[in-house]
Amino acid sequence: MKLITLHLPEQYIRALDRLVDEKFYPNRAEAIRTAVRDLLSVEAWGFRS
Repeated sequence: MKLITLHLPEQYIRALDRLVDEKFYPNRAEAIRTAVRDLLSVEAWGFRS
């Protein structure tokens, strides 16, 4: 994996932290990886669920 730096609005970070606190994801990075993967699967790779 490669490291990237990402600037997000504070409200996004609070929402990510809430998902982590509620154990939906183990950490912010995993939540963001999942969101990017889901976006790419639809927008870039054309998969629909």
